[in-house]
Amino acid sequence: MNKKLSAVLLLAVSSAFAAPAFAANADRSGATCANLPTFADLQTALGTAITGSAGFGLPSWVTLVDSSGRVCAVAKLNATDPWMGSRVISAQKANTANAFSTNQIAISTANLYSAVQPGGSLYGLQHSNPVNTIVAYRGAATSFGTATDPMVGLRVGGVNVFGGGLALYNAAGQAIGAIGVSGDTSCSDHQTAWKLRTALVGKGSGTGLVANKVPGGVTTEGAITDDNIQYGAVGGWNHVQCPVTGVVPAVAGLTN
Repeated sequence: MNKKLSAVLLLAVSSAFAAPAFAANADRSGATCANLPTFADLQTALGTAITGSAGFGLPSWVTLVDSSGRVCAVAKLNATDPWMGSRVISAQKANTANAFSTNQIAISTANLYSAVQPGGSLYGLQHSNPVNTIVAYRGAATSFGTATDPMVGLRVGGVNVFGGGLALYNAAGQAIGAIGVSGDTSCSDHQTAWKLRTALVGKGSGTGLVANKVPGGVTTEGAITDDNIQYGAVGGWNHVQCPVTGVVPAVAGLTN
């Protein structure tokens, strides 16, 4: 098969996979990338000292998806050389938080850690919804993490079950998309995502305007329930501690 034919087939298959990504989920907010924070908004938020403290201070990748799972933006945090493998993991985390959070409950990727272990109630979940490798690895690596990242506008899929993925909500409590962070320990990734979500409050427009709100979750903190990480032995919705001891992020005005 010659290179020209291979390129045509790759484009056709990629387009076929991508087609459903442009239809917003009518059962949710319907927020699309046009409503959500922009790449520039994401870059600004990433400059507000949001790095988690439960890691090694490594650079990270950040992915933003809309309510249908379509990638809206991919950016880099703190440096130009994060782990290459973490780019797709950040997209997986965003996809997972979006796919398993609803207008009734927010589920972070950290919340899934115990439930997917052997014998857990969701064992095998991590093998569902596999990554679309054509979308994940297409394009020039020089564009990764830029406004023209090759994943933007497409649906990458994937399920990830450790810290770093959080759903986004508007003031009406509607699920509007999600963010995923990867590049350090999973505990640090969760902290960074938590701070990033707060930094994005007020960004976006219409149904995609981010609010400091979740409808509820599996973690109880004072008068609210949310999608924060909870450390402990494997079981329930717990996430294990990382090599660098993780600190549970402060609620910081989050409401139900």
